Amino acid sequence: MDENNIEHVYHSKVRRNSVSSLFVKGFLSLRLKLNLSLESRIIKTMQLQGKTALVKGGSGRIGFEAAKHHGAHGVKVIFNGLNAEVGPVRLKEITDAGVTAEFYACDVANEDLDNTNVKAIGDKHGIDIVLKYAGRLGGKARFEEMTTEFYKSVMALNMDSSFCVSRTPNTYLKKGTHSNIINFTTNVEWNNGGPGAYGTSKAGVHAITRAFENDLAEYSIRIDAVSLGSIHTDFYKQTKSTKTDVFQTWAKNIMLGKLGHQNDVVTLVAYTVSEDAVYHG
Repeated sequence: MDENNIEHVYHSKVRRNSVSSLFVKGFLSLRLKLNLSLESRIIKTMQLQGKTALVKGGSGRIGFEAAKHHGAHGVKVIFNGLNAEVGPVRLKEITDAGVTAEFYACDVANEDLDNTNVKAIGDKHGIDIVLKYAGRLGGKARFEEMTTEFYKSVMALNMDSSFCVSRTPNTYLKKGTHSNIINFTTNVEWNNGGPGAYGTSKAGVHAITRAFENDLAEYSIRIDAVSLGSIHTDFYKQTKSTKTDVFQTWAKNIMLGKLGHQNDVVTLVAYTVSEDAVYHG
């Protein structure tokens, strides 16, 4: 509805009663203003042009979907991945779609390499948004059967790397306006403790994110931990095809009766790092 429509409704339907006509015209004008305000807020949310996002684990499925989603809204995307062969393929796909992007092979669990990587990216592009999708499930081994090496490898990738990702880019994040860091946890951290080292590491991510929140608030850097449920990734696709009964049990235990999808995650994250969410934490 625009101003012309308001005048049409006013003259054709309610003009005869002066009191009611003034009320209705005022109501219709207010409705128009509210609609325009909502539209401007939606547009504002999607206007992230000029920002640079560093996507850790960006060559993985959800991380790559996030890279594409942010890139489609004008964000320069710099993404990392462990696989130096998959990365360039992903890069071609995303640049062919019109996204400004670069790929840097990097192991986020290696602090020295990650620090060097972040410095190179930050010096060249600056960093406004950090999305840490890198992580691993770690299996369901019992602690009494678990090797120390395996435990440390899960903690290094999920927990220790979250410490580095939340700390190392801060030199660049402090230069921005409403900069953001997004870590990822999971509901298994509070749902029966989760499978061994994995649940433990994700509980640690949750705790360290809250600690960093206290440190970074004075710089207007927002840091959040997005707690994921069961998302329809390759792991679940494989389970669905090989263990149909197990997959159906998982789905039934979800209140909505279905798994989430990658797009559910990336759109939530896009809102969280948007200008519409500047007052939260």
